Amino acid sequence: MSKDKDFFWPSYVDLMTALFLTMLVLFVLSYKLFKDKQRDNDKLIYDLKVQVQEKRKLDEIKAALKRLESNYFEYNATYKRYELKFPVTFAPKSDVLPANAEAPLIKAGRFLLNEMKSIKNDDNVQYLIVVEGRAAKDLRFPATDPRNLDGPAVRQLSYSRALSVIRLWEQAGLRFPANLEVVAAGSGFRGAGRYTGSQEALNKRFIIQIQPKIGSIGK
Repeated sequence: MSKDKDFFWPSYVDLMTALFLTMLVLFVLSYKLFKDKQRDNDKLIYDLKVQVQEKRKLDEIKAALKRLESNYFEYNATYKRYELKFPVTFAPKSDVLPANAEAPLIKAGRFLLNEMKSIKNDDNVQYLIVVEGRAAKDLRFPATDPRNLDGPAVRQLSYSRALSVIRLWEQAGLRFPANLEVVAAGSGFRGAGRYTGSQEALNKRFIIQIQPKIGSIGK
């Protein structure tokens, strides 16, 4: 009987120790799973808050940009951009602004600058104002003719047309603040929303696109 007791108690202690260690491991594992779940939930809540803030800011930006609809600009719902209401058509192969377009363009630029400055910008959202110059194909020649190919010369011409608008604004004393980045671009014979067919000649122009810069919203 004494031998049985001597065998029982060490075995009992070993069993309880094993159970304790098992419970301890399960407790640690459960606690870790709980913390991981809590961290995932916190991240989800944070992401939802960021999305709500970004949505609210985008709605504010959309409402503010709507004020651009005026005697100078109109919204093109098809291509989701603001365009000049009055036509500015360059002479063939020329990047010189028509003389009768300079005064309206200066007024449009000043209106654009004032409206963009008035947008509430507590979150330091930055905007990209793209002046995109374009070029028109010569319908006297086939589409495959070298004169109708979208080469470097055509791109340079369309870029120079956009640059002439920006230089006109600069000469008129229009200074855009740091959160309004104005850039010139040339799309040549490409770009969305081009005139086609018999209206091809109307592509000797430029368009202005205004968008909040990706990455500046929600910072």
